[in-house]
Order: sequence, then C-alpha cells, then structure tokens
Amino acid sequence: MSRHVAARRCALAVLTVMLAPIGERLANAAETYPSHPIRLLVGFGAGGPTDIPARFIADKLSAALGQRVVVENKPAAAGIMATRDLIAQPPDGYTLLLCTHFDPINVAVYRSARFKLSDLAPISLIAEYYYGLALSNAIAAESLESFIAYAKAHPGDVTYATIGAGSAQEIMARQLEKLTGITMNRIPFRGGPQVVQELVAGRVNFYVSPTLAIVPQYQSKQLKILATTSPQRLNGLPEIPTLREKGIDFVRFGWLGICAAAGTPEPIIKTLHDDIVPIVASADYRTIIENGGSIAVSSTPQELDAVIKKTSDDVAASIQEFGMQQE
Repeated sequence: MSRHVAARRCALAVLTVMLAPIGERLANAAETYPSHPIRLLVGFGAGGPTDIPARFIADKLSAALGQRVVVENKPAAAGIMATRDLIAQPPDGYTLLLCTHFDPINVAVYRSARFKLSDLAPISLIAEYYYGLALSNAIAAESLESFIAYAKAHPGDVTYATIGAGSAQEIMARQLEKLTGITMNRIPFRGGPQVVQELVAGRVNFYVSPTLAIVPQYQSKQLKILATTSPQRLNGLPEIPTLREKGIDFVRFGWLGICAAAGTPEPIIKTLHDDIVPIVASADYRTIIENGGSIAVSSTPQELDAVIKKTSDDVAASIQEFGMQQE
C-alpha cells in the first residue's frame, strides 16, 4: 500500500471517529435526557402575563424531569432576542422557549428578524388568552361608548401604549381605531409591567392588554376594563362586556406555548410534551390562568404548529394594510 493511500485511509478513520460521537449523542439523547439543568427563555419581563405561567410550568417540569428548569427573562424587541438565543443553541432540549403569538408577528413585521418559523420545534400550547381594553382613570369615561365619544371629541389627544413596533397590542389598537372612527397617539414601551404602571399613573391613557396583566389593577380600581376581545364573557370577568356585545365584531386571542429548536430529537420532544400536558391540566395551574381571564389549554406539537401558521396568516394582512413592516 502506498503511503498516499495509507494517509488517506488514516485521515478517513480519524474523521469517522470524530463524527461518530455526534451521531451517538443524538441517537442516545432520549436515554440520558435530561442530565443537567434546562433554560426556559421568556422574551418579556418578570411578573408579566408570560412570566407567571412560565414560572409555574418551569417549577412543575423541574419536579417531573428531575432537573432544574430555570426561567431566563430576555425582555427585548418583543421577544426576538429570546427566540434568537434559542436557535443559536444546540437543538438538544436544554434550551426551551416560551413561544408566543409574537413569534409569527415578528417574522411578518421585521424583514431581518433573523429567524424563521421553521426554526421552532413546537411542543405544546400552555394557554390561550383574550385581551382587555384598559383605560386609565384619568379619562372620564366608564363605558366603551363614552370612551369612543370622548376620543372623537378630543382627536389625537388620547394616547395608547404598545410593546415594540408591530406588536399585537399595536395591531389591535390600530384595528380598533379603524372600526370605531377614533384617532389616538402611539406611545411605545419596552414591556407590559411598565405600561401598566404608566396607565395607573395616568401618563398613558389606553392599552389593549392580555387580561392576566391588568386584572389585579382592575380589581383594586386602579384602572378600568371597557370590554374584552373574547367571543363570550370570560368566567373570571363576568361583568365585563365583549366587543361583540357592543356591536363591534372583533374577536382576538393570544397564546403561549413551549417550543424547542428545530432539530431537537423527537424522543426529547415527546418527553417534554408528555410532562407538560398534565401540568397544564392541573387544578392549580387552571386557577392561576383562569383567574386572570385566560384559558389553560395544551396541545399536540402538530396542533401548536398549526396555531403558529394561522397566526402568521392572520396578521400578515393587517401589517401590510397599516404599513407596519420594518427592517
């Protein structure tokens, strides 16, 4: 055998040895998973409507898996930074994401979001929630009708809050302006908790908010909820009318789920799914979620994938209509 041929065979053998552990790790991932703590990325601030259910799920999932699941808040760019962090990590199930309807919205709004929906591996829904039309006590209106009349009498004077450009809150506020014939001024914020503080202080007037984030302040009479975007009145807010009741055919909901990075081995996805579903079905979790006007709901990975795609389809037209696409 020539030295050239021998060298080639030796190099091939070394390459085979180097690559073998990668395949073995993927093949054996389900048998050893999890062997160390797991990160659960949340793209919004602590204490908000995404953080509260995420921490409950993380705590119970830690017990089910026998490894710590650590919530890591990355409140920037409407969740984009958390999603980018997820897809930058190995697809091994040790980094998870609290995926939300903001993910498909971000892909539709930002030409350079630097991730695609196909980069996500859906695991399960954990909640669906509706929105409340929150109004500061600084505005002398006690009903939706009186607020619309006030806004029409003071065109451009009413301010509304959003979380990042092209957020669900902005899309819905713009849609409501169109449906009701009012004009408001947009005030952008970094996160929901800051918005609620400013709303209570009267420094911003109006906010289309997940109900979970505003129910405590509503119950303590620090702000008003004029209506909800649910199809029927919510169990946790039976006194609040829906927009449909007010003659405005406007039903919108958000959702929360758990996702991994695309390429995560199927046995790991199944392990996580099978442990998350009973947590979502638990009475304690339902109580936390439903008290805020939301709905505890789980799903198959395929069902969550369909929800993600439908959200993308639903928001695309509005983003184009209002000229909200950005670099």
